[in-house]
Amino acid sequence: MWTRRIRCSAVAIMTVFTVVGCGGAAGHHGHGGGHGHGHGGHGDQGFKSPEEWAQRFDDPARAEWQKPEAVVRHLELSSNSTVAEIGAGTGYWVVRIAPEVPVGKVYAVDIEPSMVEYTTKRAATLGFKNVEGVVGAPDDPKLPAAVDVLLLVDTYHHIADRTAYFQRLRAKIAAGGRLVIVDYKVDPAIPGPPQEMRLTPDAVVGELEDAGFHLKTRSEGALPRQYILIFTAG
Repeated sequence: MWTRRIRCSAVAIMTVFTVVGCGGAAGHHGHGGGHGHGHGGHGDQGFKSPEEWAQRFDDPARAEWQKPEAVVRHLELSSNSTVAEIGAGTGYWVVRIAPEVPVGKVYAVDIEPSMVEYTTKRAATLGFKNVEGVVGAPDDPKLPAAVDVLLLVDTYHHIADRTAYFQRLRAKIAAGGRLVIVDYKVDPAIPGPPQEMRLTPDAVVGELEDAGFHLKTRSEGALPRQYILIFTAG
């Protein structure tokens, strides 16, 4: 993910700082209050204890603005869909997607091995046999197979060389598949990452069109803090 080589899990960490209100305005996603583990000066927040992060990621207050059911509906999943989430963290989205694809597959991608291990164990404990953890790299999620839906939540703005990254990823999206981007609106009144890190929907659309994707759905009102953009691979 990974402007200045920020790790995928850092995205999830940033989300949780918003959920718990850590540091107020100065602590958006941990900026000014600990941005989570990452490269390039963002600090290592100790991802050897994903259990602690999971407690924060799954804080009930998050659902009030994250509206996970609405996001999952936008994915338009079928029972046999193959889904990959890049930046899966401790599995907030993975365990919500897995029951929607009972005869499909969910790849939980993260470049932090402890997060991948935690998520796969969490899914197994919940009885999901369709979840596979994948330890990716900053410039390659290392997906083992093509997917019907590729999901990135609060992650896109961290990826370095985005056009090249997604040009390579097109080959990992099955025919008729979709790329789904959920990210923060550029609005100083909305908690989240610093404004200078955020991207407008138009900016995302432009970059992904350059990478060969085509916008299918644009929703800026479904979620209070984020927009949802859905693309086809062309």
